[in-house]
Amino acid sequence: MGDKLLMKGNDALSEGAVRAGCRFFAGYPITPQNEVPEYMSWRMPQAGGAFIQAESEVAAINMLYGACATGKRTMTSSSSPGISLKQEGISYCAGADLPIFFANVARGGPGLGNIAGAQGDYFQSVRGGGHGDYRTFVMAPGSVQEMGNFPLHCYEVAEKYRVPAMVLADGVLGQMMEPLEFTFPEVDPQKLREPDWALGASTGRKKRAVRSYALAEGKLEIMTLDRAQRYKQIEEREVMFETRQCDDADLVLVAYGTSARACAAAQKLARAEGLKVGLFRPITLWPFPKKALLELAGRVDSFLVVEMSLGQMIDDVKLAVECSVPVHLHARCAGAIPTGEDIFQQLQAVLKAGKGECICCK
Repeated sequence: MGDKLLMKGNDALSEGAVRAGCRFFAGYPITPQNEVPEYMSWRMPQAGGAFIQAESEVAAINMLYGACATGKRTMTSSSSPGISLKQEGISYCAGADLPIFFANVARGGPGLGNIAGAQGDYFQSVRGGGHGDYRTFVMAPGSVQEMGNFPLHCYEVAEKYRVPAMVLADGVLGQMMEPLEFTFPEVDPQKLREPDWALGASTGRKKRAVRSYALAEGKLEIMTLDRAQRYKQIEEREVMFETRQCDDADLVLVAYGTSARACAAAQKLARAEGLKVGLFRPITLWPFPKKALLELAGRVDSFLVVEMSLGQMIDDVKLAVECSVPVHLHARCAGAIPTGEDIFQQLQAVLKAGKGECICCK
């Protein structure tokens, strides 16, 4: 804390998890997140924890189920198709109310796709991804600084509400190098309170079960509705977002991750030309900042959503603003990256068109 470091995004993510108290990591290599297990392979034993390179992504997530059930802070990571393989295990962790933490450094898809950064995993991340009624707390970093500092917040939210939590980054953020500062003191796992639900002799209970099923009639519905109440609390209390120059904006760009960085460049070009353009960056993708966007919709003429996908987050923007103003899309996909210049040209066309019919109503 207080020292500036130059780190790659994947390394910052790993170090941030260790400093946040993670002492168990299980993973499997896949580009562009390979630096995460590589970093953890030496850093975890150094910190007094355990590192396992599992035989598969499926094995890794199930190892996390067991380790997290003891009340320890755990982590796994992967990239797009690897996260798909983990989805059954993530659903099991959600059903057992285990506060696991995992990261997706996303690549182009579907299928094996390519190894370039992409944002096509938005639906998978914010809609749960696996089977059953559950949610995952999702944070989207926009810098190496945030890659390093978000793991602690993910652990805290996951443990407070007993839900899975994840960092959704993209391959660009994972591979880039930037200076960063860890803004929190290193956590000593020995000083963390042992949760009363965890397995272990110190709970004072001879029999303990951590399970994701309830076979008694009506029991599963009760558990699911109880979980839904916790999700509602998360939506009320844990929303995070950033705005830039939205107070006088006619048009607001909406983007996250690397797309938001490109939008910041486009916004700078627009403001230099006297165009009133703002930037809205969701930091939590779930819970999505719906209320803030709806309030903003009452003051602006239109939104331009920028995504490194064919358009997925745009659905949540449309739902949030309730079709009160037009919502446009600038999309690059399959590992293509939007540029500030391209976005600037697109926003000029949107501003020239003025208030028109909402594209989701055509």
